[in-house]
Formats: sequence, C-alpha cells, structure tokens
Amino acid sequence: MKKTIATLIAGLFATAAFAQAPAPAATTPAAAKVEAKQEKQAAKAEVKETKAVAKADVKEAKKDAKADVKEAKADAKANVKEAKADAKEVKKEAKADVKEAKADAKHAKAEHKAEVKAEHKATTVAAVTK
Repeated sequence: MKKTIATLIAGLFATAAFAQAPAPAATTPAAAKVEAKQEKQAAKAEVKETKAVAKADVKEAKKDAKADVKEAKADAKANVKEAKADAKEVKKEAKADVKEAKADAKHAKAEHKAEVKAEHKATTVAAVTK
C-alpha cells in the first residue's frame, strides 16, 4: 500500500511538472520588426480608408449645397417674376382708376356747365318776362 501511494504521489509531481506552460520564447528583433511593419501597414490602410470616406462625404456635401443654391435661385427668380406681374397688374388698375376719375370729372364738369347755363337762362328769361 505504501508503495502504491508513493507511486501516485510521484505521478502527481510528474504530471504537475509537465502541465506547466513552457517559458515564453523571447521575441526576436526580426519578428518584432515584421509585427511592427504589419501594424504600420494596417494603420496606413485604415487612414487611407478614412480619408476616402471623408472625401466622399465632402463631395456629397458639395453636391447637396449646389443643389440647394440652384433651388434657391429658381425660387428667387420665380418670386421676382411674380412681383413684376403683380406690379404690372397694380399699374394697370391705377391707370384704369385715373381714366375713370377723368371721365367722372369731365361728366361732372359738363353737368355743372349745363346747370349754370340752365340757371343763367332761367334768370335771363325771368328778367325779360318781368
């Protein structure tokens, strides 16, 4: 029994020795250089991709801005055209009002003249008959 216990304990120690992880191998300078180079290339690729995305965003923003300016110009042009049409209509109405006022004044003058003439005739006839 003592012999089996001793064998078991010896087996435990042996497996414990083999179960340990091996000591990390020191990285060689060449491997470190290769790893650094790969990281640098990855970083460059990421920067390049970011620049491309930013450039695309800028192009899209410029395109949108141009479209907005074009739309604003078209709206302004339409507003100017509408304002000119309104001004023309107002001017036409004003001319018609002036024409009507002149006609009314001419008619009123003719009526006044007829009244004065009739009054003068009435006074002249009344003076002659008396």
